Amino acid sequence: MSTTERPRILVVGGGYVGMYAARRILKKMRYGEATVTVVDPRSYMTYQPFLPEAAAGSISPRHVVVPLRRVLPKAEVLTGRVTTIDQDRKVATIAPLVGEAYELPFDYLVIAMGAVSRTFPIPGLAENGIGMKGIEESIGLRNHVLEQLDKADSTTDEEIRRKALTFVFVGGGFAGAETIGEVEDMARDAAKHYRNVKREDMRFILVDAAPRILPEVGEKLGQYGLEHLKSRGVEVHLNSSMESCVDGHVVLKTPETPVEVDANTIVWTAGVKPNPALARFGLPLGPRGHVDTQATLQVTDTDYIWAAGDNAQVPDMVGRRAGNENAWCPPNAQHALRQAKVLGDNVVSGMRGFPQKEYSHANKGAVAGLGLHKGVAMIVMGKMKIKLKGRLAWYMHRGYHGMAMPTWNRKIRVFADWTLGMFLKREVVSLGAMENPREEFYEAAKPAPRDAAPAQKAKAG
Repeated sequence: MSTTERPRILVVGGGYVGMYAARRILKKMRYGEATVTVVDPRSYMTYQPFLPEAAAGSISPRHVVVPLRRVLPKAEVLTGRVTTIDQDRKVATIAPLVGEAYELPFDYLVIAMGAVSRTFPIPGLAENGIGMKGIEESIGLRNHVLEQLDKADSTTDEEIRRKALTFVFVGGGFAGAETIGEVEDMARDAAKHYRNVKREDMRFILVDAAPRILPEVGEKLGQYGLEHLKSRGVEVHLNSSMESCVDGHVVLKTPETPVEVDANTIVWTAGVKPNPALARFGLPLGPRGHVDTQATLQVTDTDYIWAAGDNAQVPDMVGRRAGNENAWCPPNAQHALRQAKVLGDNVVSGMRGFPQKEYSHANKGAVAGLGLHKGVAMIVMGKMKIKLKGRLAWYMHRGYHGMAMPTWNRKIRVFADWTLGMFLKREVVSLGAMENPREEFYEAAKPAPRDAAPAQKAKAG
């Protein structure tokens, strides 16, 4: 960490908003005007819309993440967490990955901590659930699912086999529907290589508390997505919730009779909530824990703090001009990317004493992939909405997100993965041992049991 006489712009978080805002500030700033410091527990930004495809093996995990130090060569990137912020002294406490915590002074502050999985105190969820917020979880899910097929193929115990081949997904929004679509696709392909496992042996279950799935693309496309998943053998329970999953025994509360299944795989994608660390920063928070911001993305009652993205409550000026006084920007990538640019411009303007610009963006629609060659898309053009489904919507999904992927380096790598996938079969190998890479060495290096020594001597004699 360098010390500097220049003003410091501290960016808390290196996700969508943090990375793009820092890039914008560095681009707009004059040489030596300020020091930009980005703090994040990870040294990379994750492009979350590609997590389901990474879980299915359509994209290499390394191509879904963007190294912060490479993208922000003129910034100071610190790998750690901001634990507290003293607004009176303008000092943040940084807890690095290793070593003692230390204080870092700042002049301007950007809060871009994003969101975390919204969980509930459901018995067994912490021990058995798998989230889908990071690349680690995505790859962990892929390895886990393929390991379940390995187990089912190799056992003669019918109960173990049934539990291994049951997959429960909780949450029917983008993350849940896309993940179950991609993983079911992968499992269907993988089953062709197993002697004792067929797709008919597997049980995929999607659970959501709402009356429909994919609400972001509208009722008709959501219904199409629902029927499409059902046609592929996915059981869908709407207006339902998971009451417990202790030791993999899943109990679902449904409008009809309760459903109970044993499953080794429980994927939790039931929404997100603002990072709970925000409560320790002394910032004004909204009713659901978001940082309360103005339309300029400045935090309410401050002139040196900005916030945007999933951790901010940003007024939707398009909706408010249309008469909806309670319109807020939804927490999606479409808004986060555009908010980051306005935020970056406003930080530079604030530093120079210029007026702030309001953030305003009309919804452009939404796209979702439900597996290879399958998807839904709603494109908004003025007052007209174009609704697509099937292969054409899937091309829209890949085209939009492929071009939205940060840096040309990653764009090219992602498109290369897709191109190779057109000619080569999907990889269905599990590398679960990567999660415990020292296990084999540990076994080899373990001291021999004490009673083994005399036995070995006797054998030698």
